[in-house]
Amino acid sequence: MLLKRLLSSALIFFTSMYYAQTIKILFDASKAETAGNADWIIDADNHNIGFPSSSGGAAVVGAGNESNPQQLPTPSQSLVTTSTAETFWEGSLSYMGIDCVNKGYHIETLPYNGQITYGSTSNPQDLSHYKVFVVCEPNIVFTTAEKVAMMHFIQNGGGLFMISDHTVSDRNNDGWDSPAIWNDFVSNNTINNTAFGLSYNLMNFSETSSNIPVLAGDSLLHGPFGNVTQVKWSNGTSVKINHTQNSSVKGVVYMTGSSFKNDSIMCAYGRYGNGKFATIGDSSPCDDGTGDPNDVLYNGYAADAAGNHRRLLMNIIIWLTESNPSTTLIQTNTEQYKNISIYPNPNNGKFTITAPTKFSFIEVYNLIGEKIYTQEIINNNSNTIDLSEISSSKGIYFINIKMPNNFNIVKKIIIE
Repeated sequence: MLLKRLLSSALIFFTSMYYAQTIKILFDASKAETAGNADWIIDADNHNIGFPSSSGGAAVVGAGNESNPQQLPTPSQSLVTTSTAETFWEGSLSYMGIDCVNKGYHIETLPYNGQITYGSTSNPQDLSHYKVFVVCEPNIVFTTAEKVAMMHFIQNGGGLFMISDHTVSDRNNDGWDSPAIWNDFVSNNTINNTAFGLSYNLMNFSETSSNIPVLAGDSLLHGPFGNVTQVKWSNGTSVKINHTQNSSVKGVVYMTGSSFKNDSIMCAYGRYGNGKFATIGDSSPCDDGTGDPNDVLYNGYAADAAGNHRRLLMNIIIWLTESNPSTTLIQTNTEQYKNISIYPNPNNGKFTITAPTKFSFIEVYNLIGEKIYTQEIINNNSNTIDLSEISSSKGIYFINIKMPNNFNIVKKIIIE
């Protein structure tokens, strides 16, 4: 039974890490994303749910006329072409959905009663089947199990797009709004409460900002959808970052008048484990203005900020789908990195890592993506690790080696 579980976990790990089939993107609708005057979905055929206080703010069929999105948008995404209009589907994220399909991605929605899991064979929409998970302004707090699933998803190569809104934006009246929900996720997840190196400010501001650092070649500011020169927040918030917690986290859009440092950031992104995360502090840039007819919606996606929101959001999606340097670098012929070795391997839990250049830290993960060991600020090209007292289980483990220029190399070891 143990061998069967290990093999199953290994399959999930490698499926997520070396995903070679059609890239699948999952948009969440299980956290009251259509409550109140919001409609953060791709498409809905029915408008028959509400979020009564008697249910604690959870969706109830027949309790209202809010959008009730299905798993797959209709008409079929196989019919989408470059000339397809955003009105092909009815949802405030329909334009983003059309853009994703035209990039060759397969898109799905996690319905109001869907489950957020990772590694569950009984859930057909388990996160292990997707490359990117987009959560636009959640209004129901994530459970402990859901937070663990999302953390494992990122650790094992997934990309999480966290979209917030302003403070006091509780649309389903359950006592939680999106900045507080995201803060609870990043700092109270039982896996790693400093993994992202960011937190959400409890703010409510509106402004158009062109306060963007000059970062030539940056994947979000200068990606495949074009160059980003400004954004417009219509009641949103900002984040602050902490490089001590996560050296990769990076701000790319700042509030007007602020310095390019660690606070007042409107858009940030980074890496954790084998995966990635990105965040913006306002949901308005996602709104294409063509969702639920019962709501008042605005075209922030393509009309506001001179079309920059579409460029920024799609650059984010594309970046999240791409493999981390940890996987691509291993397959290159770069002389500086290809001679990293671990010996002995297999081993009894004690082994030595050598590299042709210095590395800054080492992390060890088990098959389900749990980090069991960290050694930081090594700054050496040879280091001996002893896991014999930490892990008594034999099997496969993964070593994440942080190299210069924020490159990460992933190596497999076997403990016998």
